Amino acid sequence: MRLRRGPHPLLFFVLILPYGASFGYVSVALPYIARQHGIEVSAIGAVIAAAFIPHAIKFLWAPVVDTTLDRRRWYVIALALVALGTLATAAMPIHRNTLGALEAVVVISQIGLTLLGMSCESFLGHAVPDEEKGTAAGWYQAGNFVGLGVGGGAALWLSQHLPAGWMVGAIVATVMLVCAFALLGMPEPTAHEPKESPHLVQAMRALGRDLWKLASSRRGLTGLIICLSPVGAGAVSNYFAALADGWHASAGTVELVTGVLGGVVSGVGCMAGGWLADRMSRRLSYGLAGAFTAATALAMALSPRAAWSYVVFSLVYQFFNGVAFAAFSGFVLETIGRGAVATKYNIFASLVNLAITYATRLDGAAHHRWGATGLLYTDAAITVAGIVVLLVMVVLVRPEPAEKPASASAG
Repeated sequence: MRLRRGPHPLLFFVLILPYGASFGYVSVALPYIARQHGIEVSAIGAVIAAAFIPHAIKFLWAPVVDTTLDRRRWYVIALALVALGTLATAAMPIHRNTLGALEAVVVISQIGLTLLGMSCESFLGHAVPDEEKGTAAGWYQAGNFVGLGVGGGAALWLSQHLPAGWMVGAIVATVMLVCAFALLGMPEPTAHEPKESPHLVQAMRALGRDLWKLASSRRGLTGLIICLSPVGAGAVSNYFAALADGWHASAGTVELVTGVLGGVVSGVGCMAGGWLADRMSRRLSYGLAGAFTAATALAMALSPRAAWSYVVFSLVYQFFNGVAFAAFSGFVLETIGRGAVATKYNIFASLVNLAITYATRLDGAAHHRWGATGLLYTDAAITVAGIVVLLVMVVLVRPEPAEKPASASAG
């Protein structure tokens, strides 16, 4: 049995919980509430897709996190912004004529969410040994999914039992703030860690060099294309709450599947994916997880329109999506190494979120044109297309020869 050299992965699980809980309100509670107010599924999908925009371009401000305050301070600042943003989103009235304002609030609140993720990723990149990064990434993504499911499900339940939305937001935000206590178990930066550039301008120049190095290398180009392809986007998970009526699922069933139970199943998938990522090719596990999510979407499209079918296929889809997210974090952490972790990690993460954004938009447009079955077929088709791109790149782009020790040391 291997002895752990880094911090316990449970700490990453707790630190990222507010990230999942905040977005859980947007992707779980908000769609169901909006649907009950007569908002079309495509309009709900547009709000959810817009929420991904800051995540698609967050690498632009990642150097600020790498070069200014320490990771603990950034986490506390970001957590405060996330809690406030969740409260504001929950307090907004939901009507057709307020969707524009609601979308703006959601997008702005996501900026704080990106900062929180960056601080956690920086801890993950610096404090965890390479051989433990797959497992740590699995717990990290598990916290994200459990937070999304439990937070979203709890917010949905609370919205049905409290007279005002701001009360729901206040309760969720308070629970988020408690997660900051996990910082007490995280190690401080040590002397052997690579030093980031002390100036933002220099950091932006370094970012440009990193982008060029990634784009001009075989390994980097392959990784960037994999992230831009919707291999593990899992966009259907953003519509499970809105699709519930088509499978005759009750509000209680939606709360369970997209809430606590869905979060736990996704978290188990993340832990399984993280465990595998330390024992097999992380990119291969990412592609396999994407293939299984596509197969599940096809099976759900062909399934009977019954509540039991909704429960089974929603949970299976979420499990494999968890495996995909853990594999993604594992292979990115393996690729970027140490130094300016927030910046380099988010180059890849921004591309993944861009893929999630356009996949969510395409799924929503498919629903508007062909209904729920068309949405599921479309999601499966674009996922398979992403896997084909991944396989073509793996076949055509041969692995680069290992660097010589002297060259690696100089780098």
